[in-house]
Amino acid sequence: MNLVHRVPDFDNILAVLNCEVPKRHTLFEFFMNENLYREVTGRSPDNHDDLDNLKYMVDAFAACGYDYTTVWGRMSFRHTAHKKKETISLNEGSVIFDRETFENYEWPDPALVDYSHFERIQSYLPGNMKLMVAGPNGVLENVVDLVGYDRLCIMIYEDENLVQDIFDKVGSILLEYYEITAQFDSVGIIMSNDDWGFKTQTMLSPKHLRKYVFPWHRKIVQTAHKYGKPAVLHSCGFADEIMDDIIYDMGYDGKHSFEDSIRSIEDCYEKWGGKIALLGGLDIDFLIRSSEEDVTRRAKNLLAMAKDTGGYALGSGNSIPAYIPNEKYFAMTAAVLD
Repeated sequence: MNLVHRVPDFDNILAVLNCEVPKRHTLFEFFMNENLYREVTGRSPDNHDDLDNLKYMVDAFAACGYDYTTVWGRMSFRHTAHKKKETISLNEGSVIFDRETFENYEWPDPALVDYSHFERIQSYLPGNMKLMVAGPNGVLENVVDLVGYDRLCIMIYEDENLVQDIFDKVGSILLEYYEITAQFDSVGIIMSNDDWGFKTQTMLSPKHLRKYVFPWHRKIVQTAHKYGKPAVLHSCGFADEIMDDIIYDMGYDGKHSFEDSIRSIEDCYEKWGGKIALLGGLDIDFLIRSSEEDVTRRAKNLLAMAKDTGGYALGSGNSIPAYIPNEKYFAMTAAVLD
């Protein structure tokens, strides 16, 4: 285990999100996994205690060399559970089928969620660490969960007023969630996590994304900026046709989630570096299949790529699931020690 021992300093990731060169090599990850958390902390959390669970996450992120910790508020959109398989259907678990089921759905209320651990964690944060608040999935993801992907595609053409109402309801709830969480002093970054694409195209046409999805993301970014917090988009899939929307219309400060089979982080940095911070990008498949030496070598090359121009933090292309050996993860983060 090769930990990155250093005191967290949020100014580094903030510099990256400002498309500047940080004082030292900087790491970014959406989340890791329970096996890794336990290895680096030497303990397990009390999952029934929000504050203890958050302290556990803070300890894990700090031990791994991050300047922030990802956190979620306990809010979700209820839908039928997906079957536990290696992959899931985007049509399974839906609960809204028409106007009646939309109006009878029990919507979550962000104002009723207990966020007190966001305040109580302040004195526990080491160094100059902050929290990055992620959402209970995003605007499009929650609509797909509630309606089903196939049904949503058909509904757009059969009942566009209902589609608009569903997106507006989900979007307004997420906006209120971020409005509340962005006000905590412990919070440094707002992350909107919302997958928009497959490998070769967006899940909805760019026209429909601009009509139903992007207006709410624009408001989420505006809310983050209102409280002086940068906004990061985590979104998987093909995004070439909508990168200008992400950068110039919605105004996101950072973009995360990249895949070599779509467009490598190296290509993305060449095309969009300096216009928006690019975060992570070391492809998950590459992490799994490559030797530790090759992982470290590519990670070092990514850091060298941005050493003079900034706006880049090292990390995976998506997250660190449990099937990635811890040794491969440490081989990646070891690159920041040079």
